[in-house]
Amino acid sequence: MTAGRLPQRAAAALAAQTGQLSSHLVTIGFDGFVDEIVSLVDKRESPQQFSRIPTLSAFADRITRAAGKGTNIELVVERVKLGGNGPNMANALAVAGLNITCIGNLGFPSLHPAFDELARRATVYSVGEPGLTEALEFDDGKLMLGKHQTLNDVNWENLLKHVGLERLASLIADSSLIALQNWTMLPCMSDIWRHVLDEICPNLPQRGGRRIFFDLADPEKRNPRDMAHAIELIANFQNHFETCLGLNEKESFEIARVLGYKGASDGVDAVRAVAQFIQEQANIAEVVVHPRAYAIAASAEGIVKVDGPFVEKPLISTGAGDHFNAGFCLGKIIGADNEIALQLGVGTSGYYVRTAQSPAAAELAEFLRSL
Repeated sequence: MTAGRLPQRAAAALAAQTGQLSSHLVTIGFDGFVDEIVSLVDKRESPQQFSRIPTLSAFADRITRAAGKGTNIELVVERVKLGGNGPNMANALAVAGLNITCIGNLGFPSLHPAFDELARRATVYSVGEPGLTEALEFDDGKLMLGKHQTLNDVNWENLLKHVGLERLASLIADSSLIALQNWTMLPCMSDIWRHVLDEICPNLPQRGGRRIFFDLADPEKRNPRDMAHAIELIANFQNHFETCLGLNEKESFEIARVLGYKGASDGVDAVRAVAQFIQEQANIAEVVVHPRAYAIAASAEGIVKVDGPFVEKPLISTGAGDHFNAGFCLGKIIGADNEIALQLGVGTSGYYVRTAQSPAAAELAEFLRSL
């Protein structure tokens, strides 16, 4: 199958399953943010018009020139939206047509308005107030500035209080996919994983096809010892689920080094090697790495690479990785192989960064056909 035919093949696979998507329960947790998408003013021409600081490197130069002197940079909030790895992924899969339950800190005692749309599409449980992210977006990447104090409320005790052990166990038992997101920013996530492994997993009914997906979310600030322990916990889930770890390029090399990787750290071949290394070291079903322009999946069956519909100047980039994760997991839920799942992943992300909207299944299929 040539690369040019793969988007059409993925579109056909998705279209064939669209009518059954709502029968798949997916449970996603446990973070929650309100994202302010921000542009930085380079030059202001009028009260309404300005030119942006275009790149991260240009921003870095601006800061460097201010060293020892100071400077003033204007922030323009372009939009306010729901945020967090869990809510972004949950919303994308809900728009696609799946039956979604999202658990996280989405507002308490009442839901934050940023999550109202998600609540109309999915079942939601909130355990506390959301975090806040100032997402500074540039043509070549983004800088995420977060306020995380409320994430301490995402802990096992609050999950039992606001969801309940019986309900949480039922969701995990009945879901086609569980996604446990944002280990880095949730200080109690490893403890939550241990409780799930100890108190829920041993009692799960025996059945095939149960999947779990993890996104660590930029673990650079965490202790390497804690990273290694997180991978050890993820590996334990393989005893109960087909387990997948999703990483962006930067995250993949950070985790690989913690696990003892000594190889190259630049280029496609290095990403292939790192994906395979982590999958073998963790001994889990799949590791998926998604740089900006392509994605790679490593499993016992081998390594697959799919190029993405890359766009030089995205309308939005915050949440792009979560949309890739949603598309990839959508592919696995409908029984696709890794090649088609990766195509659905890069297609979902590609649609999102062009439109700032999550695609319904029919819209995603049409977008893939257009490629």
